[in-house]
Amino acid sequence: MPRHWLLKSEPDVYSIDDLARDGRTFWDGVRNYQARNLMREMEVGDLVLFYHSSASPPGVAGVARVAEAARPDPTALDPASPYHDPKSTADEPRWSGVEVEFVERLPRFVPLGSLKAEPELSEMLVTKRSRLSVQPVRPGEFAAVRAMGGAGDA
Repeated sequence: MPRHWLLKSEPDVYSIDDLARDGRTFWDGVRNYQARNLMREMEVGDLVLFYHSSASPPGVAGVARVAEAARPDPTALDPASPYHDPKSTADEPRWSGVEVEFVERLPRFVPLGSLKAEPELSEMLVTKRSRLSVQPVRPGEFAAVRAMGGAGDA
């Protein structure tokens, strides 16, 4: 049974439209240990709510799927990358990322305010001011957000 997640991305850096255009991408640059550990739990086939953060308003824009499980994030080893970590090595990588693929752009963007107003989503991490860029999502929460966005059955 696939699990469900929420991944945050700033739309001016990488948006749901970028993922739709590219088809799939490696989700790199996560530099929080808790978020990294959650990504390491992701499995191929898990579904992801694609969340636009640092936007006005922030909210869920679409759905992606984990296409490849976690592997070392090469940007940590690249001195030219803004995500470079000199303490990460090829032998002992500190950071991981997953490959995600486009599933759908929601017909209606679901703003954070709407998520917070929905009693069924009151325990969802993103509604609790969580700054974590990778979050687990319960199956019922995932279904409710997709329905709020006007999506059909997944």
